[in-house]
Order: sequence, then C-alpha cells, then structure tokens
Amino acid sequence: MAKVIEEEAAALPLQAGEAVVHRGISVTPLFPAADPVCAYVSLAEASARGFTVKEVDEAGDVGEIVVINPTADRVLLYDGEEIAGAKQDRIINVAVLVEAGATVPVPVSCIEVGRWRYESDEFRPAGRTPAPEVRRAKAMQLQSAPLARGVAQDAVWDAVELKEVRHGFRSGTSKHGDLIEHERPRLDDLAGAFPLQPGQCGMVLGAGGRTVCMDAVSRPEVFARLHEALLTGYMLDALHELDGTPPPGDSAEAFLGAVATARRTRGPAAGLGTDLRLAGTGVVGSGLEVEGELIQLTAFAGEDSPDATGVPASRIARPSRRTR
Repeated sequence: MAKVIEEEAAALPLQAGEAVVHRGISVTPLFPAADPVCAYVSLAEASARGFTVKEVDEAGDVGEIVVINPTADRVLLYDGEEIAGAKQDRIINVAVLVEAGATVPVPVSCIEVGRWRYESDEFRPAGRTPAPEVRRAKAMQLQSAPLARGVAQDAVWDAVELKEVRHGFRSGTSKHGDLIEHERPRLDDLAGAFPLQPGQCGMVLGAGGRTVCMDAVSRPEVFARLHEALLTGYMLDALHELDGTPPPGDSAEAFLGAVATARRTRGPAAGLGTDLRLAGTGVVGSGLEVEGELIQLTAFAGEDSPDATGVPASRIARPSRRTR
C-alpha cells in the first residue's frame, strides 16, 4: 500500500513536566494529555505470561524474528527495545502491536555482530535499550523503508562500534549489552537521579547543552515497565556530557514543538495499526498509531542538523567500516 505524506502539524497528546537536572544532564518527564483508549501491555509483562520471542526457524535470520502471543492482551514491542539470547542479541526495528492470539514476524537489527550460535532457544527481554546514538542510527536508515529487513544493519553495527571506541571497551562479540553492563555502576548511579514519576508516560533527554531524544507511550503503566530500560540507554550517552552546561529550560518544550510540526509519513505497520515516520527541522522519529490514537512515539535530534536549540546533534565522525 502506498504511503501518504501529511504536511500538517499535529498536536502531541503529551504534556511536559518539570525537568530534573543532575550533573549537566536533564530529563523532562512527559504525561498524557488525555486518557488512553487502546489497551495493551509491555513485552516484559507479557513474557511472564507465556509470550514467546524466537528465531524465525532453526537457521535463523539476522533481520527478522517471530513473536507468538498466546495471551488475551495486545502486546507492545517498543521501537528499539532489546531482546537477548537465541543466536544473537537484537533490537526491535519498529514499534509493533501484537494482537492477542497472533503470531507475527518482526523486523530487527543485530547488536552483537560476533555471535551466530544459539545461547538459548528463545529470546528474553534484556531490560535495557541501546544508547540513543545507536537507536538514532537505526531510525535514520529506516525513514523510507521501515519494514525492510537489513536496511539499518550496517549503520547499527557502526554505531555500536563507535560506542565501544568512545568508552575504550571491546566486547568479545561486539555485544552492545556487554558495554552497558561494563558501565552499569556508573549508569545506575546517574539514573538514580531521575526516578519514575507517578503518571509518567515518557521523557525527554537533554545533554551537552542540547536536546538529544524523547520516548513516550500512551499508557503510564506500560511506560513504568520501560522506564528503567530506556533510562539505562540514555545514561550511556550522557556519560560523555557530565558536568557540562545543561540544555536551556525551554528546550524540551521546543523539541516537542519541532516533533509536532514534523512531516508525518504513514504506512503499514508490522502488527496492528499504522507506522509513522517523522522528519522535520532537526528531527527524525517514528511512532505507532492505532485507530487515530498515538500509542508510541520516539524522536531524535536529527543527525548532522541543528536540533530545537540550534546545536548539531552529531558531533562525532563515523568510524571506518571494519571487516566482519
């Protein structure tokens, strides 16, 4: 089905709370502007009730996994959420709402280039998301073809390698999760300054004097299961910006405004609903809409372009491609 591009601005169903600033890092909580309608649960909750994530077959496919939902609830797989195990760790390429009782193939990207062997029969929720720099690299590549398998893979591998170089750490299998666990004490210490607030459904990260990214879902109880995982990835990027100048006080609201006015491209989703791609001045993002309700939204300060505060989002040269 052909995509339809809508040029009009669209108000976001979100309202910003008061930013929390610690060591030059700011996290602004987001809250729903209206009561959510669409009902669903998180992958973490569903996994405890029999929701299964597997390789597509015994041989596996780097760019695709399959999910099986035997529960009575719809399940949201969050865009960029990490799953661990099976033949190699992956991240979910797009937001996917899985219908109760459904089996759905899901596009993914590998974030563990050096392993292609079974560690377990099934994947498990990793309880973490990659750094925003890694997730943004994926988002940039998927703008024109979000459901295409393998399109974002090289960009994700390059971003993972760049993070290892910046942290002076090398995993045996170039596993992004190993870097996160290596930095876990510092990440947890930083994350402790930004606790989940009652009713919170999203957040905006600011570091290095600029807005970095935002994440949100429509249901606060689902965000409560995603908060720690997302914050872990946020803090991995924030480690390089400690004790710098925090973003201006109105930067989160300005970024939300840029997201709201970004061009939206609608297309088929991997599961239920409609996939959204966002592109605007200094903004690249994605989302999922179900029956007119925005249930998931992710946005990043666009690569090599000013964000809402006028500071370039990408200030680091890409690494040379290594032999894999």
